[in-house]
Amino acid sequence: MKITILGCGAIGKLWLAALSQQNHSLQAWLRVPQPLISAQIENFNGKVFHQRFLANDEKHLAESELLLVCLKAWQVSDAINNLAAKLSPYCPILLLHNGMGSQEEFLPLPNPILLGVTTHGAYRKNDIVYHKSQGMTHIGSVTTNADKLSGLADILHHALPDVAWHNEIHVISWMKLAVNCVINPLTVMYDCNNGGLLNHRAQIQLLCDEIHQVMEHDDIHTTKQTLIDYVMNVIEQTSENYSSMLQDIRAQRHTEIDYITGFLLRRARIHGLPAAENTTVYHYIKRKEEEYECLSPYLSGSWQ
Repeated sequence: MKITILGCGAIGKLWLAALSQQNHSLQAWLRVPQPLISAQIENFNGKVFHQRFLANDEKHLAESELLLVCLKAWQVSDAINNLAAKLSPYCPILLLHNGMGSQEEFLPLPNPILLGVTTHGAYRKNDIVYHKSQGMTHIGSVTTNADKLSGLADILHHALPDVAWHNEIHVISWMKLAVNCVINPLTVMYDCNNGGLLNHRAQIQLLCDEIHQVMEHDDIHTTKQTLIDYVMNVIEQTSENYSSMLQDIRAQRHTEIDYITGFLLRRARIHGLPAAENTTVYHYIKRKEEEYECLSPYLSGSWQ
């Protein structure tokens, strides 16, 4: 299968490595054009992976049968809108990022759009990717012309298991959003790994109470206790991990807060819900960003 991976941070390079092992025809697409990119992964199936890949080849892009998007949420719409004319209108676009709402910013597209949610843990340091923990990836259709693309889950599963098709990816996305609304901003507030949040259960419950209200109004039905238990379980299972938002703040990068808590607050406003605790943590993160962002936040770094 001919595949272009848009954005080559930790997760993008992890997919490059994994798909290359299945002999797919691959390239990376980077904001700053270059002909090749190197991917080095520590602990890739227990070994060190190091390989160079084609990058920014327009012929490969035009012939691609899948565009796998591994950018930060705030980078997605600009990148897709800029590439759309170079893509085949039949090429499926799979979005794999934290948060929700990026696809609402696309220009009208004929392409099938899919959404993915992953729990793989990976981070990049000194251009080396560390695959911290195995995870699960769910994918599903956003547009009706993607409904029959469940076979993509099998292709991706053979490369980087586990991958499963989900007919209601919106529900899975909301559950992941709930986790991100808790873990990401709170780990910044307390400057701790995920496990450090076990000392802040009362605040977690307050956040989950508000998230649950918004989910109910958006017809995502679960019990409040189920949601709290789910969030706490993720915190415990990833206790040694440092959230992507904390890593972004420490590196003085723009965060995904507008597509995580920001998305939640937009839905809350639509339903007339106050969401006071989530509003507090949202503004805390925005103030942290403002400490180092003097110009437009969208100037803060490339797609890599």
